[in-house]
Amino acid sequence: MKTYKQLTYEQRCQIYALNKTGLSQNKIAKQLNVSQSTISREFQRNKGKRGYRIKQAQALSNERRLSACKAIKMTKRFTQLIDSKIEEKWSPEQISGWLRAEKDTEISLETIYLYIWADKRQGGVLFQSLRRKGKAYQSRSKDKQAGRGFIKNRISIDERPAVVDDRSRIGDWEIDLVIGKGHSGALVTIVERQTSFTVSARIDDNSAKTVTAATIVLLKPYEKSVLTITADNGKEFAYHEEMTKHLGCDVFFADPYCSWQRGLNENTNGLLRQYWPKSTDFKKVSHTEVNEVIVNLNDRPRKKLKYKTPAKLMAEHMVAIAA
Repeated sequence: MKTYKQLTYEQRCQIYALNKTGLSQNKIAKQLNVSQSTISREFQRNKGKRGYRIKQAQALSNERRLSACKAIKMTKRFTQLIDSKIEEKWSPEQISGWLRAEKDTEISLETIYLYIWADKRQGGVLFQSLRRKGKAYQSRSKDKQAGRGFIKNRISIDERPAVVDDRSRIGDWEIDLVIGKGHSGALVTIVERQTSFTVSARIDDNSAKTVTAATIVLLKPYEKSVLTITADNGKEFAYHEEMTKHLGCDVFFADPYCSWQRGLNENTNGLLRQYWPKSTDFKKVSHTEVNEVIVNLNDRPRKKLKYKTPAKLMAEHMVAIAA
């Protein structure tokens, strides 16, 4: 049986002293005979603006324990609520965080997963709304991306301002395409890095002319909040100078085979594949259907946003800059 013990004040004194000597989290964990994740979690939760301090760490821990919600049983009321959110493509983690933030209710994501798998064993279909459906992620082959064309006047991501990496402002976007079966249609997907706010449109072909026109239409309403766009090296982004001209932004290109440099966009495309798997012919998908899915996506609470929604954050920002 697994047990978990809270760190004591004496252990926090040790962590403080060992951290001051420059030891890694792994070595600190070995010294205290705890897991590295315990040390990582301790720094993440109990650090202040002046770094890790003993009394502050202990006070923050005590405060959390006093204000912690008591876990509850899965009643019919909550199973119905969870069912509805899963059908809306929310992840168990999003549901758990939303219940905690909005309903002052503690239901762990592990409990929600157990509920989903129990439903599956009884012939239910809730698991089919999960992003992975229990399948392992299949990494992309670099060979499939070979032969990408050279883009005239391409500006490397190396020249992109450091502030973009920090995600400390709203206005830096990542762009990509979701291609349909047999290259029959595609989606242009554009995601703002700080808020995860997404805009998308269905297109019938992935030519540079079509992609550029769709990008300008999608981002024009947010023109004052379009500072940079980061793309991959596909020929569909060859008219990047037109984007700069119409939107007044800089367009940068990631390094070849470095999809993590546009990780948010890659993740967002994965979310869209829940609705439209790789067998989808996008020419048969209506613009209305795309709009409805994007609205649902922007209305989902995100853990990284402290369970706020991308739509709310972007709306607040647009109001603020218009004032």
